[in-house]
Parts: sequence; structure tokens; C-alpha cells
Amino acid sequence: MSNTAQRFRQFKMPDVGEGLTEAEILKWYVQVGDTVTDGQSVCEVETAKAAVELPIPFDGVVHELRFDEGVTVDVGTVIISVDTQPGAGPAEPAAPAGGQAAPATEPSAEPGADEPEQQGRQAVLVGYGAAPSSTKRRPRKAQPAQQAAPAPVAAALQQELNGHGAAPAAVAPVPAPAAPATPQAPAGARPLAKPPVRKLAKDLGIDLASVTPTGDGGVITREDVHAAASATAPQAAQPQAAVAETQPVTATGAEPAVAGGEVRVPIKGVRKATAQAMVASAFTAPHVTEFITVDVTRTMKLVQDLRQDPEMAGLRVNPLLLIAKAFLVAIKRNPEINAAWDEANQEIVHKDYVNLGIAAATPRGLIVPNVKDAGRKTLPELATSLSDLVATAREGKTTPAAMSGGTVTITNVGVFGVDTGTPILNPGESAILAIGTIKLQPWVHKGKVKPRQVTTLALSFDHRLVDGELGSKVLADVAAVLENPGKRLITWG
Repeated sequence: MSNTAQRFRQFKMPDVGEGLTEAEILKWYVQVGDTVTDGQSVCEVETAKAAVELPIPFDGVVHELRFDEGVTVDVGTVIISVDTQPGAGPAEPAAPAGGQAAPATEPSAEPGADEPEQQGRQAVLVGYGAAPSSTKRRPRKAQPAQQAAPAPVAAALQQELNGHGAAPAAVAPVPAPAAPATPQAPAGARPLAKPPVRKLAKDLGIDLASVTPTGDGGVITREDVHAAASATAPQAAQPQAAVAETQPVTATGAEPAVAGGEVRVPIKGVRKATAQAMVASAFTAPHVTEFITVDVTRTMKLVQDLRQDPEMAGLRVNPLLLIAKAFLVAIKRNPEINAAWDEANQEIVHKDYVNLGIAAATPRGLIVPNVKDAGRKTLPELATSLSDLVATAREGKTTPAAMSGGTVTITNVGVFGVDTGTPILNPGESAILAIGTIKLQPWVHKGKVKPRQVTTLALSFDHRLVDGELGSKVLADVAAVLENPGKRLITWG
């Protein structure tokens, strides 16, 4: 490893989940010149599963940030470099956020050897390579001023170097030849634009090859892309109608396209992963859903009593806690439902642990973190785990590990005032229990019609490995615990 490589350490986008291929940079916590230490979080990224903070694995001073916030980066791509020997002398030029660093060139003793090729090359953005050329780079002596690069190319190269912190190249002034008002890339060449501008064009559905560049050296700017989008958008029926202005509306920095009264938001991150997972689940596992309406008056009374219990002091006690406990008791009595379908090996995999998932709605979409080995937890331990799980999800700090390995799930649609629903299985799981809203209803109790606390439960299960009898037993056991929790939790729990 060279001294330069030892000094300037590069940190690549890691695979923070299970086989993820990309992540979006949500926020940088550091800037160029900041001191960082081993284990310090330098940025927050969003994967297809969750938002995660990335710690830097070495000490030093931030030398460069390769990408802007809001840019999606492939796993394995360098996102930040750190100068681990900040007092060792001048640092090498750093690339600005939004692109990749320029490749280092070897110094030469020959005057003019580090100047760019002047024949057969075009000005390019860092990280995008040069147009094909048959001219090879070789050391050469300084040329007279009249043989310097044409003014437009020299100016573009000069700006490129200046923009990346490099020393200005010595280019002798010569009379500028006539040039077109708008520089154009050579036919067949890739249009010049920085990564954030390419992303904007992709989001707006604009082909960069059709955009007229106005930037120096034929570089396409954000304004050029917006102008192209406005030109292709349908015109309003009345000339006086106000044109909708594009506004960033998502928490992750996505810039939706607004045209003709429609708002288009790119599908990515958690939302994209959820959509793909639900489609795969719905069309892979044959779903069966059963429903039962339950008198949960005694469960609601037990919730109030537990809130006064010293052993539950400081813990969050709510109906979800007791419903989760009832579900775990039912699984304990019917363990065959806690299984998975292994398509590759054509096997049903029975599990002796229950990782209980709780569906949580977050600003980034629906996620399903799970309580590991929930079936072996006491009621206070389960309450603590559920509270921590929900709080972490609301803060957007759920890790991919917390969402992996689930076996069954609970989704609470009752918080939205919904009576019931047909839940879709979380991929790889065997069952999901939906909880409806709990409300007073007329109910026959001990031979008389009385107002009672009633809810409707819905259990969806994978009919490949759970038949109707097993699914019905599980749902009936959950209802039995909730109707008489004091007795069932003692005798069955």
C-alpha cells in the first residue's frame, strides 16, 4: 500500500442488511475538515429496509464527501475519505460532494508533463471518463503559447481543476476562436452532468441527450433540466393559470415532479421494498383469512389493573400487550403454526422460537421489526420489548437486523378506527393477526344485552402449511384468552 493510500483512508457504502445493493444518503453529520474518531456516526442512510447510521472505522480529518444528500449509492462505492495524518503536509485535491474523486496523476520532472492532452480529448466531469482517443499520454516539453489548447477546452479544464481544489494549470492566453453560443457534446458522447443532475433528470423523466447545456464546457445544469421538463409538460388550458412549482415534499430529500396537477414521487427505500414484498407474498403464499368478534371487556379491565401493579411500574401497558401475550399463548398451544415454507428444499420448517413482528407505520413507510424469542418472555419483559420496538421505529432508527427473522406478525388497524381487515403475510412468515378497533357494542352477557367492549380479530395464514383446522384453533385460542385473561393466562400461559 502506498503512503498516500495509507494516509487517505476510503470508506465504502457497506451492505447494512441482508444482500442489499444500494442505499440513499439521507443526511451527513460531518463536513470536509471535521475531525472524526473510530466508531463515530458520519451519516444516515436509508436502505430498502430501514434508516441506519454509519460509523467511520478510523480516526482523522474528513478529506472529501463523495455524494450529496439524497443521492442513492451502490454498495461498495466510496462515499467518504479521511486524512488519517492531517499534519503530514498538504492534502491531495478532493472531489466535491455529488461525484467521484479524480484519479491521481503521477508527478513528472518534465515541464508540462502534468498538463491535459490537448488533442483528441474533451472536457469531462470527474468520474465519467474521457471520450475515446487514439492519442497516448507522454511526457513532452513546454509548448509555445500559440500551441496551447483551444480557449473553450482550456477554460473548461481550468474550471474543472479549480472546482476540485487543484492548482490552476498554466495556460497562455491566446485569441479565442469563434465558438457556438451553446457548447454541445460530440455526437454519440455521454452528456456531461453531475450525479445529482442526472438523478433529477431521471426523476423527471428527461433524456439528458435532448437537453441543451448552458454550463461551462457543455455541462448540463439543474436549470437546464427544469427548463426541458417545463417545455415537455402539457400547457394549461388558460394562459393566466398559475404553473405548479416543483417543491421537495419528502423527508428523504426526493424531489417529485409536478406537472399538470399531478405529483410524482419516486418509489424507493422502504416503500419500494414493501411494495415488492407484498406483491411477492400475495402471489406466492395462498392466503386464507378467518375472523372472530370477541368480548374483551375483561381484558380492558385487566389493562387498568396492571397499570396500578408495582411490578409493571414505568412500563407501557395497553391492549396490544395483552393481545400479543394471548397470541403467544395460542402459538404455544398450537406450535405447528409457527413454521415456514422452504420452496427450494420442498420442506416445512418448524421453529421452536417465536420472533413476534409488530407492523409499524413510519414516515418512510410500513416496517415490521420483531421481538426476538418473544414466546419465552415474561409479561414485564414483553412490555419492555414492545415499548422499545415502537419507540425505535417512530424515531426511524430500526436496524435491518431488527426486521429479519420474523415468524408471525401483529398489525393493529384499530388505532385508525377500522373494525377489521384482511392482512397480507410478511414474506417468509406463516401467520399475521389483525386487531380491529375496540369499542362499546350491545352484547349478550349472562343472558342479558349489555354494553361491552368488543373487537374483531382477523388471522391470515399460509394455506400451504396451515390448514383451516389449525388456523381456526389458533384464532379461537386467542379469543378465549382475551375473553377471560385472568383464567386463561394462568392455566394456559
